[in-house]
Amino acid sequence: MGFTSYYNLQQSLENARASEYRKLELTAASSAGRIDQLLIDIHSVVIQVSTERNVINFLASPTLIKKTPLRSELQQTLDNVFHSNPDYDAVYLLNKQGLCLASTDPTFVGQKYNFREYFQQAIQGRSYISSVLLGKTTKRPGLYLSNPVRGRNGELVGVAVIKIKGEKIWALVNALQIGSQGHAFLVDQHGIIISHPEKSLLFHSLAPLSTEAHQQIITDKRYGITNIKSLNIPELAAAMVGAKETGHTIYRSPLEEMPQMVGFAPLGVQPWVLGVSKPQDKFTDPLNQLIWQNTSNLLAVGAIAAIASLVLAQSITKPIRSLTCAAQALERDDFEPQTLAPASRRQDDMGQLVRVFTNMAEQVKEREQKLKQQVMELNIAIDEVKKARQVAEVTGTDYFKQLQKKAQKLRDRSVTGSETETDYFQHLQKKAQLLKDRAVSE
Repeated sequence: MGFTSYYNLQQSLENARASEYRKLELTAASSAGRIDQLLIDIHSVVIQVSTERNVINFLASPTLIKKTPLRSELQQTLDNVFHSNPDYDAVYLLNKQGLCLASTDPTFVGQKYNFREYFQQAIQGRSYISSVLLGKTTKRPGLYLSNPVRGRNGELVGVAVIKIKGEKIWALVNALQIGSQGHAFLVDQHGIIISHPEKSLLFHSLAPLSTEAHQQIITDKRYGITNIKSLNIPELAAAMVGAKETGHTIYRSPLEEMPQMVGFAPLGVQPWVLGVSKPQDKFTDPLNQLIWQNTSNLLAVGAIAAIASLVLAQSITKPIRSLTCAAQALERDDFEPQTLAPASRRQDDMGQLVRVFTNMAEQVKEREQKLKQQVMELNIAIDEVKKARQVAEVTGTDYFKQLQKKAQKLRDRSVTGSETETDYFQHLQKKAQLLKDRAVSE
């Protein structure tokens, strides 16, 4: 029973753990879906900006003189887009050399961004969504979405860019409430944390980066730092970085004392992975307490059952031992019914058995006495018959008959003068005894 209960508790614990992991995975997948939708919506806006007539005309104009008449209308278009969403940090246009020609933030104009990957990808004709980067000009974190701008003949004339405030992504991620100590975080394709409620962990890698990847990130000035520090959590990096589907794992961060359980889900439009983490003890402590309570209850029930079993066994074995001793006494012919008197007063089946045994023993003893008396009487009868047969055998022989005749003749003889009658009869008895002994021996 104890093993079965322990097995059931372990199965319940495993089921509860699997359910908790599934809950974390679903939470991560739901939040990843919201971030995906945000990026898709803004990406459609940047595509729309890149196809605006005045944007194309402005970037396609070969000289600054020809661009000037178009600037007012262009600026109005950019401002309208910028004010349509409070999460936008800036909307701006780059020419084919990566120089900013127009922006909703005047500090961007005249700056060169040709080193940024979002420009390098877009100028090659591909739409691009960056990681959360630290702005070169504003020093503010942001997410950059770019799209190539093509002229009337399909030639590339520049790049349209929308920068989303990094705080928006952080707010979406940090909005997840997972208990009192749980949190969500976002890592990019290199395993670098780009969103975390603990700001000191931003732009740290889960595991050490390769020399090539580290050098590329520093060259691109992605995070405004000269070194990417590692948190040295290789087990978490192995599970999350590049994940293609939801999953879960357990890890121990050097910054956190207790093991953490995490469920994660990849984004659809970016090679990022969103993780939802919580301390393992917040999950296991209630279950361990439940297991301890169940174990205590099991032990208490087991102890009560053991005591009850001992009492029941004692109530059964004691009369049985008494019956065994009584049976042995009955075999030795010294059985005393009063030895079973306490057990015979019981009102259960055992008491009934003792009473039946006592009656049986008394009947056996009575029959045994009768049998002994009958055997004794039979032995006496047999002895008498045997003696009679032996006497008959002796007296029925011809020799004995001859002796009887001789004895009669002797009695008929006259007694000699020298013998008295007493002497004569004594002499006659001796002879008769000798004859009898001889007859018996023959």
